[in-house]
Amino acid sequence: MKKILWISSQGGHLNELLQLENLFSGYESSIMTEKTKATTFLKEKYPHTIYLPYGTKHNLLFYPFILFANCFISLYQYLKIRPDYIITTGAHTAGPMCCIAKIMGSKVIYIETFANRNSKTATGKLIYLFADLFIVQWKSMLKFYPKAKFGGWIFK
Repeated sequence: MKKILWISSQGGHLNELLQLENLFSGYESSIMTEKTKATTFLKEKYPHTIYLPYGTKHNLLFYPFILFANCFISLYQYLKIRPDYIITTGAHTAGPMCCIAKIMGSKVIYIETFANRNSKTATGKLIYLFADLFIVQWKSMLKFYPKAKFGGWIFK
């Protein structure tokens, strides 16, 4: 059975990722996101949930340290899980894992956030360079990511 690591930062990106939960059971799935009060329910619903320290790029004082820690945690979890695929709806939390996965030979599938329809995201700009499949939810985003595939809205 294929191993898939589903990863996103908390909030809207996680909400988008969870729209795909009907696919989780068809694979050996693990979920990775930031640990906050809003994400603690995941462990009960999805036993293979992995938490990363929460931190946003807007907290410039601590962000470099949190990002550094998340890189090491991501590497450890990658080596532990050895996923065949990484599927992500993005943001900063997913970046290190996608880079590690690509270097180690896993396939990376990136779904650009529904929230952007007229500009690239920071994580999207980076992962577009090496993603095996890059999906946009708005046709207008194809002008920014010409090799992307239009997948339509992820929301049910």
